[in-house]
Amino acid sequence: MTSEDRDSTSVVEPDGEGSRSSRSRKKKKKHLPVWQETILLLGIALVLAIVIKALFVQAFYIPSESMEPGLVNNDRILVQKVSYWFGGSPERGDVVVFKDPGDWLSPTEKTGPQSGVTELMAKIGLYPSGGHLVKRVIGVEGDVIKCCDKQGRITVNGQPLDEDSFVKEKGIDCDGPMIGDCSRNSWTAGPVPKGHIFVMGDNRGHSADSTVHMCQNNQTDCVPGDEYVPVDLVVGKVFVLLWPSDHFRWIQRPDTFADVPDAS
Repeated sequence: MTSEDRDSTSVVEPDGEGSRSSRSRKKKKKHLPVWQETILLLGIALVLAIVIKALFVQAFYIPSESMEPGLVNNDRILVQKVSYWFGGSPERGDVVVFKDPGDWLSPTEKTGPQSGVTELMAKIGLYPSGGHLVKRVIGVEGDVIKCCDKQGRITVNGQPLDEDSFVKEKGIDCDGPMIGDCSRNSWTAGPVPKGHIFVMGDNRGHSADSTVHMCQNNQTDCVPGDEYVPVDLVVGKVFVLLWPSDHFRWIQRPDTFADVPDAS
């Protein structure tokens, strides 16, 4: 054996104390205590909830009977915001949630969560919020809405709407006038201003919606244009009735609105 052979073999450590001591010098991975992991997970969950509420989905409740029969008072709904991203805007037939323009809600309807816990949950999107309205979009920018044709139907840009599948029996003989008798209170709204929508509840006999805020003949205590809702106040589109579980269903745009021509 040459000196080179001896030198090369002398650098090899046997599998024994040398390797064990080398491994022992490596730092062992430390685990957080259970209570710290729990706090960390809760923190992550809260951040995710806030992000989801701000960008994607938010919970609300139905504050009145105005959207019956489809949506009943105190039903819990989910609103998605993605449809109105990147220049998208509400379309005819959408059921939307929007912030109170200023004088549409009664004090009772404006009331949100009552306890500190539910108020906190509402702020992060885990509990329905108050101070909002839920209505159906009937007209968008440029549209002219009229009440009513000879069959008692609302028309949009001259096209009558077939609303029998979602409008509640009203105790009145047409689909539109929540402001009074059909025969004496026919009305025309529009053209809808740029950046606004005209909305109505499905319970046409009991809904304080755009029609209620229109200025009628000889009325002096109203604000012209108050019947239109700024699109900027729209939170998003209702896409599911979540609770109670026996009410659960997906919310879709009725086919009748697809027949409405664009505003001229």
